Amino acid sequence: MSGRALSRFLAHRAGAFSALVLVALLAAALAAPILAEAMGHDPFAPDLFKRFAPPSAEHPLGTDELGRDLLLRLLYGARVSLAVGLGGALASALIGLAVGLAAAWWGGLVDAVLMRLADGLVALPALPLLIVLAAVDPARIGLPRGALAADLARIIVIVALFGWVKVARITRAAALSILRMDYARAAIALGVSPARLLARHVVPNLAGHVAVATTLSIGAVILLESVLSFLGLGIQPPAASWGAMLANAQDLVFSAPMAAVWPGLAIFVTVVATNFAGDALADALDPKAEARRG
Repeated sequence: MSGRALSRFLAHRAGAFSALVLVALLAAALAAPILAEAMGHDPFAPDLFKRFAPPSAEHPLGTDELGRDLLLRLLYGARVSLAVGLGGALASALIGLAVGLAAAWWGGLVDAVLMRLADGLVALPALPLLIVLAAVDPARIGLPRGALAADLARIIVIVALFGWVKVARITRAAALSILRMDYARAAIALGVSPARLLARHVVPNLAGHVAVATTLSIGAVILLESVLSFLGLGIQPPAASWGAMLANAQDLVFSAPMAAVWPGLAIFVTVVATNFAGDALADALDPKAEARRG
């Protein structure tokens, strides 16, 4: 991002504040093991003598139905939810970038086949299909059951297989426009190899569009992971995720409402912050945005 684009991003107050919130949340999630050691609590070990303890100096947000510290569970859940959001969005962006570039460069039959495949995926009912795929027993395909890394990889792969369409279409449209530019035609006439042309001239000029689409999709992936975990098809216990915390607290809404409020609030804040940051990034990378606001 250039200096001018960075200044436009920082001038977008809501977007800059949202980015700061996301950075702070990511830093807190990464520091969760250090905080757990300092507090002397194991966020995965139940303590039935401390069930539903109110907020205190020992447990700033109280404890859950098994006596585990809610603050630590939230931070460990942030590690999982943010990893799925970032991993799923980046994997989708990479697949979409490759498909979009292939469609734009080769055109013809390749373009038609890839775009019809994208249309077919858009036509499918995404959430029911993702639920069916997430319900497949990992042991049947040789993956360990209940392992956090395997659960993360499974959800990211599922998201990437169906989440690349938007980036592919954006990439294809931008690449077709760039390839019609005089400098791209000159490079082709000079015999520049396709790989060098795409890497040096096409990808850098459409990176902004892909970055905006990827940023905006992070919140959607986090919501999807939360839905799958809420249905018991996502991250499996004892690992913490915001969706799993909501699922565990659904029967405690009246007796212990804060056990559901905190993970729900974390999901809400993160999704809203990613959307605001994505909007700000779109304005920052669009030189015409400032003129339109003026």
